[in-house]
Amino acid sequence: MMAKTWYTAARALAVIVILGLVVACAPAASPGETTGYTDISVEQLAAMVADKDFVLVNTHVPYEGELPQTDLFIPFDEIADHLDELPGQGEKIVLYCRSGSMSTTAAGVLVSLGYTNVFELDGGMNSWQAAGYEFIE
Repeated sequence: MMAKTWYTAARALAVIVILGLVVACAPAASPGETTGYTDISVEQLAAMVADKDFVLVNTHVPYEGELPQTDLFIPFDEIADHLDELPGQGEKIVLYCRSGSMSTTAAGVLVSLGYTNVFELDGGMNSWQAAGYEFIE
């Protein structure tokens, strides 16, 4: 009976060690990357807007203002219903909302549908305004 208990404990320890090694050896996500889309700062977005080559989408509901050069207004929870309004799956899309939570949800949906060049404004309109950038109400 003692040998069986020892054997079970040794197997459990081996599984724990193997799982620990798998986690430790897994590649870390690059800074700013989360589940297939890239978080960007307000400074990064401001620089991108200077040479705009993307579609900028406000996903916040209800409407509470917008960033200059916003192209589309699509509610975060309806993004999958408006794919015909978005560019192709490999084209650059930047999403934002008021604080970042709604656009994060929308970004995850787009990635799950095969979009590969999705960016999300970290902190949303709140961060944009706090940094002193132009805001349209």
